[in-house]
Amino acid sequence: MSRALNDHAGGTLFGVALNYQGLLNSHLQSFTQPPYQKPPVKPVLFIKTPNTRNDHEAPVVFPKDVERLQPGPALGVVIGKRASRVRLENALEHVAGYTIVNEFSLPEDSYYRPAVKAKCRDGFCAIGPQLVPAAEVSDPHDLSLELFVNGERVQHNSTANLVRSIPQLIAEISEFMTLHAGDVLITGTPEGRVDVRPGDRVEVQISGLGRLANSIVAE
Repeated sequence: MSRALNDHAGGTLFGVALNYQGLLNSHLQSFTQPPYQKPPVKPVLFIKTPNTRNDHEAPVVFPKDVERLQPGPALGVVIGKRASRVRLENALEHVAGYTIVNEFSLPEDSYYRPAVKAKCRDGFCAIGPQLVPAAEVSDPHDLSLELFVNGERVQHNSTANLVRSIPQLIAEISEFMTLHAGDVLITGTPEGRVDVRPGDRVEVQISGLGRLANSIVAE
C-alpha cells in the first residue's frame, strides 16, 4: 500500500552524480585529463537544498536568466531509520521505501563539483507522487525508468545500470555521514539528458512506482 510522501520524506535530499554506467563511460576519457587525472573512486555527492523541493503536478519555473533547462529522472530511496556506518549486507534494512524524483538542473560541465547555481534553483527537485514501501518493490535494481516530454518518450533506462547499488550507496555514505529517517537518496540520472521549454509537460515513470508529472512555466 502506497503512503503519503510528505509524511516520510521530509529530510535532506542527497544527489549522486555519475551513477549510471552509460553516463560514466561517456566521461571516462575526460577523467584522465587535468584536473581529474582519474575517474571518481567514491560516490560523487551533491545536495538539493530545501528550496528545490517540488510536488507532483506542481509547476517548475524556467528561470528568465537561463537558456536551457534539463529534467533528470531518478529513483528516490527514502531512508526509514538512522543509518551510521552501516554494513553492506544490512543496508536495505534502513530503507522505508521508494519514490520518483525529477532532478532538474541547468546544463553543467563539471561532474566532480556540481554547481549550486545549476542544481539548487527554487522548485528544481520534484518528488512523488507517493512512497511505495520497500516490501512492495521486489527488486529496486530492476526498474524501468522513462522520461516523457509532451507525451513522447525521450529517455529510457533501467536501475540495473546503476554504477553503485543502493546498498553500496547507503554503506559508503553512512561511513562518514549519518543518514536519518526521511532523508532521500537520489540514485542518479541516466545519460541522454534533454532540454525542456516553458509550456512543456514533463513526466517520469518508474515501473511499480507510478508517474510523476510537472509542467514547465516561464518565470
